[in-house]
Amino acid sequence: MQRLRDIIFSLAFIFIPGLVWAALPAGDGSGMVVPSLAPLIERVSPAVVNIVNIPAQPTQSGDKRRSSAAGSGVIVDARQGLILSNHHVIAKADKIQVSLVDGRRFEALLVGSDPGADLALLMIKADKLQALSLADSDHLKVGDYVVAIGNPFGLGQTVTSGIVSALGRTGLGIENYENFIQTDASINPGNSGGALINLKGELVGINTAIIAPGGGNSGIGFAIPSNMAKTISQHLARDGQAQRGSLGVSVQDVTPDLARAFQLPAAETGVLINQVKAASAAEKAGIQTGDIIVSIGNAAIRNVAELKSRLGVLTLSDSLRISIFRASQRLEIDVLLDQPGVVEVDASTFDPLLAGVMLDGDKVADGVRILSVRGGSAAALAGLSPGDRIVSANRRPVESMDDLGITPGTAHNDLLLRVARRSGPFFILIKRPAAINTPEQ
Repeated sequence: MQRLRDIIFSLAFIFIPGLVWAALPAGDGSGMVVPSLAPLIERVSPAVVNIVNIPAQPTQSGDKRRSSAAGSGVIVDARQGLILSNHHVIAKADKIQVSLVDGRRFEALLVGSDPGADLALLMIKADKLQALSLADSDHLKVGDYVVAIGNPFGLGQTVTSGIVSALGRTGLGIENYENFIQTDASINPGNSGGALINLKGELVGINTAIIAPGGGNSGIGFAIPSNMAKTISQHLARDGQAQRGSLGVSVQDVTPDLARAFQLPAAETGVLINQVKAASAAEKAGIQTGDIIVSIGNAAIRNVAELKSRLGVLTLSDSLRISIFRASQRLEIDVLLDQPGVVEVDASTFDPLLAGVMLDGDKVADGVRILSVRGGSAAALAGLSPGDRIVSANRRPVESMDDLGITPGTAHNDLLLRVARRSGPFFILIKRPAAINTPEQ
């Protein structure tokens, strides 16, 4: 009877769909067959590297030395020595050191990075490298088994496993362009830039972020899909940056009331165009205010975040077919993307405390983006940085530049801003000169 139970146990693991790819079961000496991912990990782990930012030495003026930061990366081209990682892993690095599983260390060259998608492409000069092949992440399904490999907490290469918990996660405020794979495979600080693989040993995602309200792993981790990573990495290899094209529209989500008002069929979803910029790609293609974008290519568009993510991987002069709903008719329109035009607005026109801050004048419905902050300005000293988005001022919501114009208080009040950053939202208080207290006072 015991032997029969052992055989049933063994066959259950061998023939579970997907697990058969992981490994042939191994004996434990008792005659019982034990499933193991070890052969898979031995095969793919040489393609996952540890990455360390080496800070500059202290200056003669006594500036404080920055601490080194550890992360992970994935070799995607063995011949050229190309490594994919996250932008935040190598951001502001003075020197990037890559360590391989076999103990070798190399100084890496930054080929290019894309803060918007949080991806970076590195290069090392080394022989006998091993790369991971990229899977088609569009074929992933919720419930697929996945394995995360990385360098959590700087401990060295670590492996965790789980399943795909959800797909197409957007609107998290982690990156500008989001289309995350969610997984319950444990992802911790230092795993960023590491590999999320399927049980064939193919790369399905680049581990990027976690939700950790208690400071530890909560079983909710996010990875950038391999298809998005592949497209962005091709941009970085060619140009050193992702030169995104612009459609030239402002959009909003379609509420049930708006769907009825615009006579959108119940089976359709999409985003409503509330403004078409003059001389933009959209205007040239004949797109109009009031049109509802329902799909791009073969991909349905359900909300603004999905549209933003879909456009985020497209570059200048990319041609795309957009399906729109207009006046009870579905139309197909071909659009050739243009260079996005960024309109800079001097923030001091809204409040003198924002002197030295330049804002993105593009009208979007998720705050006002900061393009630059002059060093030594009151805003810089308070902690405001390029890339931040102002989402409230003096406790009033800011969704666009129009809102920012009515929020600042009187000339005698400090300016309380709530900003959104990759690490999450927080408040910044910019003080009026008269309200600044010094140790001598």
